[in-house]
Amino acid sequence: MTNFKLDPVHSSVAFSVKHLMVSKITGEFKDFDGELTGDVNDISSLQFKGSVKVDSIDTRNADRDGHLKSADFFDAEQYPDITFVSESITDSKVTGNLTIKGETHQETFDIEYNGASKNPMTGGQVTGIVVTGKINREDYGISWNQALETGGVMVSKDVAFTVGLEFAIEE
Repeated sequence: MTNFKLDPVHSSVAFSVKHLMVSKITGEFKDFDGELTGDVNDISSLQFKGSVKVDSIDTRNADRDGHLKSADFFDAEQYPDITFVSESITDSKVTGNLTIKGETHQETFDIEYNGASKNPMTGGQVTGIVVTGKINREDYGISWNQALETGGVMVSKDVAFTVGLEFAIEE
């Protein structure tokens, strides 16, 4: 079994949510970590554990970021991390336990496994995955919202995300 270390410089954790029923707001988490273990030649042997620091949320608006860190949304002070631990990985899906704001649910997301390659800059072996999906934030106790006079709500309950991760073999 091989251990791979996350390369955060070549990785990202991004999300989007519908705002005022007419547009999408995007953001990212700037501080995250993860580890991948297994045989890169057998995707079903791979196991992933990852975490995101809620306090690192960045939507390009300090007031909105502060509100997202508050108890109305993530409650970053009490729940500083979002975690995901895989249970199974196939050619197209990853299933595991996602924990947000103290709530854990099994989720299945799309995965694109990009194989392994030799990094010409370091000579080491790297591998990468892209995980995409959507969650219902209300399942995790993040239910703050405001009704709009024209109908609908300020923030949709569905949050889409794309997580691109590159890993290097640990020496």
